[in-house]
Amino acid sequence: MELLGKNAVVTGSAHGIGKAIAERLAANGANVAVMDRDREALASTAQELRRHGHQVLDFGVDFTDLDAVNQTFSELNTQWEDRVDILVNNVGHSSREAMAPFGDIEPQQWSLMVDVCLLPAMACTHHVIKGMKSRQYGKVINISSDSAFVGPRANAPYAAAKGGIVSFTRALAREVARFKVNVNSVAPGYIRTRAMAAHTPAALAKVISETPMEMLGEPEDIANAVAFFASEQSRFATGQTLIVNGGRWFN
Repeated sequence: MELLGKNAVVTGSAHGIGKAIAERLAANGANVAVMDRDREALASTAQELRRHGHQVLDFGVDFTDLDAVNQTFSELNTQWEDRVDILVNNVGHSSREAMAPFGDIEPQQWSLMVDVCLLPAMACTHHVIKGMKSRQYGKVINISSDSAFVGPRANAPYAAAKGGIVSFTRALAREVARFKVNVNSVAPGYIRTRAMAAHTPAALAKVISETPMEMLGEPEDIANAVAFFASEQSRFATGQTLIVNGGRWFN
């Protein structure tokens, strides 16, 4: 899945899944721009990638601040001469600590899910899609969640926002297909991340029992799926959502 010389942006890439995706794309030869609001962890990620000889740009940005997103892509496009070949919209937030029946959730909670999990993907894509169309090349990979399909109890706002990612993927894919731009998404299930580490042993056991493969996925499992969609091996696949969840849901 050679990506030599391609310019790839990965949002939410200081930790976990986003970091694994950035590492994988860099290992496959891409120049990588990593973006996250956790500037300290992001700097560490960028330093680690550079230590392995990869070409990396890092941008600290709060993706709920659209002015900051605009400024970041303005700086990025100056450095990369308006050429982003691959965009991975990974930034998001599960809000597991605030899970509750929908009737008990305050409006600001569902607004947060949309502001973090859906709108940034649209905003970032808006900055690169015209260039991809004009060059007749581009890969947009959106990170959704199997929650968009399973319909989790007590987390309706998150499921709705991630379902929006799937719909955005399908609609945009159809719109830009004639320009040879591929738009796909990956929907992780239970992955070994900081959010999962916060579970109690009993809750973690329940999560694993709900997964037919009886295990947690690793961030690298999602990175592998993204690498496929970022490569020419997926040139005839667009508008698709690949669910990577150990069998918890079959599409």
